[in-house]
Amino acid sequence: MTDRPLLLLDVDGPLNPYGARFLRHRGYVTHRLWPANWSARQPPGSRRLRRGLRVRLHPGHGERILALPYEPAWATTWMHQANELIAPAVGLPGDLPVIEFTQLFAKAPDGLYWKTRQIVAWAAGRPFVWVDDLITDLDVRHVETHHDGPALLLKVDPRRGLREGDFATLEQWAHSLSGP
Repeated sequence: MTDRPLLLLDVDGPLNPYGARFLRHRGYVTHRLWPANWSARQPPGSRRLRRGLRVRLHPGHGERILALPYEPAWATTWMHQANELIAPAVGLPGDLPVIEFTQLFAKAPDGLYWKTRQIVAWAAGRPFVWVDDLITDLDVRHVETHHDGPALLLKVDPRRGLREGDFATLEQWAHSLSGP
């Protein structure tokens, strides 16, 4: 256990800007991956099944993340496969902690994002930043009400992925915890 805050990372949106049209000039590399259960959701013989899932990742993101004063962990539907398939492509170690989500994509009656409650429980009062593309004001209010420590929910545009300004925000927030 460390005294550094947690950095809870989603893959699709922040690390894989799936909504972007052009990323080559920004250093992203396109990968074709076959996550578990992905092929089961594709029609037999489909082109997507043969070609794999297109994932665009920046090989320098891992170094940038590891330079931040955080303990990184995965908060993604990729779960343990993030360590196997995503971590090597972005330069992160392949043994990061993983939030093992249950009830994937389940609709909450109150409209809360399905990850939010488990993230709060997993953080267990530790300071954290959650980086995701689907965070809403409802999630922010829920964390403010139900989490006993400092937290920042950083919403990233899935057309842009993590950008320089996001890294600056992460750095500033971590330093704000230790005071002036």
